[in-house]
Amino acid sequence: MSLNTAPIKWAQRSDSLYVTIALSDVKEETINLSDSELHFKGKSQGKDYEVNIVFFKPVDSEGSKYNVLPRSIQMHVMKKMEEGKDDEEEEAFWPRLLKDKALEKNQVKIDWDRYVDEDEEEEGFDTSAMDGGMGMGGMPPGMGGGMGGMPPGMGGMPGMGGMPGMGGMPGMGGMPGMEGMGGMDMEALMKQMGQMGDMGGMGGMPPGADGDDDENDDDLDDLPDLEES
Repeated sequence: MSLNTAPIKWAQRSDSLYVTIALSDVKEETINLSDSELHFKGKSQGKDYEVNIVFFKPVDSEGSKYNVLPRSIQMHVMKKMEEGKDDEEEEAFWPRLLKDKALEKNQVKIDWDRYVDEDEEEEGFDTSAMDGGMGMGGMPPGMGGGMGGMPPGMGGMPGMGGMPGMGGMPGMGGMPGMEGMGGMDMEALMKQMGQMGDMGGMGGMPPGADGDDDENDDDLDDLPDLEES
């Protein structure tokens, strides 16, 4: 069974490519991107299509992503910096998309809606069409490095204040870096501490244990007088 060659549109920025496979209602698609090639197969309007291209320069397949939309397949492909070259030495804008000049003339067109001249570049591509798409490495966008297995914003337990990366435990208040201890009534605790401070160095002895109590004075009055020898 013969396969039709799918038409491609492209535009670029200094750091990336925007590649569109201009087919609508694509079904049963397979997309494989390496650091040098793109291979696609799929059905559109009852016909089978394919793309097999070699890029002009290496790309970063892991940092790239795509989305299958009702009217096309759109890809945001990141360029790869060549080893041993810095930004000034690297040729930011490519003269063409494909390594094969002849194939590019027959299969690839400029995406004029996204095209800018090299000296007019001010910002990157609008990648909102990639929302809900897939990373070229097989993971949904945003599920790559740096997640640490935790959802965004999960810097620790809610409310844990004063501890790095934590938000505190709910209600821990009155102590530096804390917000309370499980809802403890800190006002009552402070009153108790104040009462203990009034004991004046007696080490927390209960009232009446310091010998100044009235009941102790009454007991002394009841003792018999000492007989003189």
